Amino acid sequence: MEKIKVGIVNVTGYAGIELARLLVRHPAARLVSVTGRSSAGQKLADVFPHMTGAADLIIESELSDVDFAFVAMPHKESALEVMKLIERGIKVVDISADFRLSNPEDYNEWYGFTHPSPELLDKAVYGLPELYRKDIESANLVANPGCYPTAAILAMAPAVKQGIISEDIIIDSKSGLSGAGRTLTTVSHYSEANENTAAYALKGHRHLPEIVQELTYLNGETVNVTFVPHIVPMTRGILSTCYAALREEFVEKEDIQVEINAIYKEFYKDAPFVKVVDNPPHTKNVWGSNMCHIYPFVDTRTGRLIVISCIDNLVKGAAGQAIQNMNIMSGFAETAGLEAPPIYP
Repeated sequence: MEKIKVGIVNVTGYAGIELARLLVRHPAARLVSVTGRSSAGQKLADVFPHMTGAADLIIESELSDVDFAFVAMPHKESALEVMKLIERGIKVVDISADFRLSNPEDYNEWYGFTHPSPELLDKAVYGLPELYRKDIESANLVANPGCYPTAAILAMAPAVKQGIISEDIIIDSKSGLSGAGRTLTTVSHYSEANENTAAYALKGHRHLPEIVQELTYLNGETVNVTFVPHIVPMTRGILSTCYAALREEFVEKEDIQVEINAIYKEFYKDAPFVKVVDNPPHTKNVWGSNMCHIYPFVDTRTGRLIVISCIDNLVKGAAGQAIQNMNIMSGFAETAGLEAPPIYP
C-alpha cells in the first residue's frame, strides 16, 4: 500500500515535534513536509537533535504537496491555516482549540477573538474517538481535543451517559509543564516551577467550556462543572481526579463498586487506548504512550463516585490522539503507529 503524504504546520511546538517523532515510524503515512516560521530553512534535526537520523527534512515556511495535514498553531492563528488547507481539499486535524467549540460566540468569551470561519464549526468533528469514531471516519476536519478535556471527559463519560451521578461534577487536574508550551514564562521557568505546585485559572480555564459541552452532549442534560487545574513540577503527564455524587438509587446497592466497574469496562470495550485499571493509576503508567488509564471508585461513606484518569498530555492529550484521528479518517488501523507501550521508568 502506498503511504499517504503528511505535513505538519508548526512543527516547532511541543505537540508539533511530538507528531513528527511518532509519524516517522508510521506504517501507512510518510512525513514529507513541516513548517515553522522562526526556523524556516533549517534542518529539522539541527533544531531538534533528538530527531537526528529519524527525519531528513528541511523546515519550510509553507507546506508542500500533502494528502493530510496537522495544524499545531496557537489558537486564532490555527483557524486561518486550517481554512487554507480545507480550500485545497486536504484533510486536516487541528490541534488548537479553534474548532472544538460548537458555538462561535464562545470564542469571544473564552479566547478573546471572533471566529473567522464559523461555518466550518458545523463541519468539524470533535476528535475524541471513544465518543465520535463513526463521525470521524467521514470527516475532512477534526478538532483534536484539549489535554485536560481528554482526561476529564474520558473519566466521566460512562457515568454521565448512564445517568448514575448528579449534574454537579468537580474535576481536579494536575499537569506537567509541557502543557504550557515552549515559550518561557515565569510559570515554566525552572527556578519558579521546581519544587512548586500551584492552582490557576480558578475563574475559568479555557478548557472548561469544552468539558461542559461534551459531557452535556452525552445525555442532553447540562452538567455543572467545577474545574481546577494545577501545574506540577514534571515534564509530561496529566492526572485528573473527578468527583460526583451518585444518585440515591445507586448508593443503596450492595454491589455498587462491581456495577460501576462493569459500566466503565462495557463503555470502553472497543477503545484500544483506554484501560479501566484495578488500582489508582500514576502518570508514569502512561508516559510516552497514547493510553488513558481510568480508575473508578465508589466512596460508600459519602455516596460519591471518584474517578482518576491519567494520560500523557503530549500523546493522548495531543499528538498521539491526532494520529489516532488521522488513522480513522484515512481507513487505517486505529492503533497504527501508536502501538508502543509506555516508557518505564
